[in-house]
Amino acid sequence: MLRRAPVILFTALSLGLTACESNLFEGGFSRFDEPVREAVTVGQSVDSYYGAAAERVAVKSARTKPGAAKNVILFIGDGMGVSTVTAARIHAGQLAGVDGESYQLAMETLPYAALVKTYSHDAQVSDSAATATAMVAGVKSPARTVGVTQTARFGNCNSGAGAGTDTIFELAENAGLATGVVSTARLTHATPASTFAESVDRNWENDTTIPMGATCKDIAQQFIDWSAGDHFEIALGGGRGHFLASTDIDPETDQPGLRADGKNLAAAWELKSEDHVTVYNRAGFEAALTDPDAKILGLFEPSHMQYELDRDESASGEPSIVDMTRAAIDRLSRHEEGYVLMVEAGRIDHAHHGTNAARALTDTVVFDQAVAAALEMTDPEETLIIVTADHSHTLTIQGYQPRNTPILGKVVGPFGSPLRLLDGKPYTTLSYANGGSACTPAEGKPCERADLTDVDTTDRNFRQQVLLPRASETHAGEDVPLFALGPGAEMLTGVIEQHDIFHVMGHATGLVE
Repeated sequence: MLRRAPVILFTALSLGLTACESNLFEGGFSRFDEPVREAVTVGQSVDSYYGAAAERVAVKSARTKPGAAKNVILFIGDGMGVSTVTAARIHAGQLAGVDGESYQLAMETLPYAALVKTYSHDAQVSDSAATATAMVAGVKSPARTVGVTQTARFGNCNSGAGAGTDTIFELAENAGLATGVVSTARLTHATPASTFAESVDRNWENDTTIPMGATCKDIAQQFIDWSAGDHFEIALGGGRGHFLASTDIDPETDQPGLRADGKNLAAAWELKSEDHVTVYNRAGFEAALTDPDAKILGLFEPSHMQYELDRDESASGEPSIVDMTRAAIDRLSRHEEGYVLMVEAGRIDHAHHGTNAARALTDTVVFDQAVAAALEMTDPEETLIIVTADHSHTLTIQGYQPRNTPILGKVVGPFGSPLRLLDGKPYTTLSYANGGSACTPAEGKPCERADLTDVDTTDRNFRQQVLLPRASETHAGEDVPLFALGPGAEMLTGVIEQHDIFHVMGHATGLVE
């Protein structure tokens, strides 16, 4: 429940400033008219994490006196820890035929940087649901829950009552701003779901995943029923199966949907108004963009979208994260009141879980190209851009190889010959601490590390070797990088709590009391 707080608007005249001085007024807009926004006290303001973060950001605001942001774009590289950024930087440079080590990603050109703590309310190493909730709602929540406070209990439907949050997207919609969400994962997946959903289990993406007898609403249904403002202007990603009933035939795959309640939520979106459009492929996406009034729901895959290395660029394929980012900014920037947008590269995380660095790094490089597109399309004096990750992974960069050694290749010596470990076998620059590619079992013998002598480790399907055998590689708990530009970015420096990001966005936009 939002509680309205009084807002005092200071004008240049009331402060006795000259016209020139008024343009330099700290905390005001310098190149555009300041929108009248009514700050609110959000429902989760009584939460202890929320209060502590609000105090920290208030102190930073008083010290830095940041400008006011008309727009906010939050870029999240899912699983993009420090080692991923470093490896992607080298990979991007090498793909461009230049020195990778000294290459600079677009995100690295942003003038403010921080390290972000990623623990959740109950987890030292957290997941995307809790970490995304921290960024968009300003609280620490239990791992595997989305859009709720610390009082909720994972998997306990009843514990969600009274534990909901007001996200920066809901605040923006209710204040008349435009909103959008872009993800290469399912729109019902943890990170994009945090923008609109409240669920004690991130896996409750359609009605068949809700426990028998529980009255909680699934995440896809929550997307359609979201009551903030006039809803998202644009929402692009995967997850079509969670929107279609088992009696529906997927328009792209001819397979049935996943819902058991008989609801076609993709069709329900189109019934909201004549302007609501659902698109399923690149051709439909590009056609919808020609209508300036269209409110677009893009569901490009039954589950997650394709990795960039596998993406079909034909008309029947799907847009890239760069295409979707450009479309979202173009659509949202038509709204004079401003906008809030999330862009998530969700499949960086999935490739890491599979110990497949080639796909993880390529998706990171293209994610960075989406950041570059946003920098090109926006004005830094009115748009706060934040680029960060929700958590890290166990990816390691190792060895004493020379400069310009392929980042996906083997560790070599000064003369280019592969270096060998104590077991006599070569090893790669990149490896993981754990995962499903630990060793190769031989009949009657203990599990042994594979010999990579004749293996092309730069192949897109190569899975890096790992130390500890596990079905799937895990997240890592170290701090993740953050890069920022625009009004309010001055507050994003040093080592910060993840839920402070919400308070910086809320303060910079004037949406939060």
